[in-house]
Amino acid sequence: MSSKHWDIDPAHSEIQFKIRHLVISNITGSFNIFSGTMVTPVHDNFKNAEFEINIDVYSIDTNNSERDEHLKSEDFFDADKYPEIKFRSALFTHIDGDNYKLTGMLSVKDVTREITFDVLFGGQAKDGFGISRAGFEINGTINRNDFNIHAEDVTETGGLVIGEEIKLHANIQFTHKE
Repeated sequence: MSSKHWDIDPAHSEIQFKIRHLVISNITGSFNIFSGTMVTPVHDNFKNAEFEINIDVYSIDTNNSERDEHLKSEDFFDADKYPEIKFRSALFTHIDGDNYKLTGMLSVKDVTREITFDVLFGGQAKDGFGISRAGFEINGTINRNDFNIHAEDVTETGGLVIGEEIKLHANIQFTHKE
């Protein structure tokens, strides 16, 4: 069976995260450099699609350069040793309507774990240049401790400076040239 190969359009995509700070508010950040592909069966739309996404850890952006440098350090992502976050899908399951579940292996630092994301299929259209586009909104949550992202920082009362739960959100647009 033949397949279609799609590429992420980074100009029309975003990968973001949120984490609690001092348990009173969220810090939002993004990764500005990433790439990836989607492979779909030619005649089955997106049923059984396979996804691969690579994220450049050095592109982390929380709108604070000192914090970004700290996040790249050994305290968090250890970007010099582990410059890339990778996701490889294992299952893309249709739930109902435009809702899917995307299960695969997420690799952060030296840890790889299975994770399942909620996916909302945004639709498919051809642009003015005849390029097919497909949009997906992807949401999930991970525990930073599961991926060896530890910080020793605690408040004067012994509470965590940052939360353990990281909310992940991505709007991804894939392109396919016929």
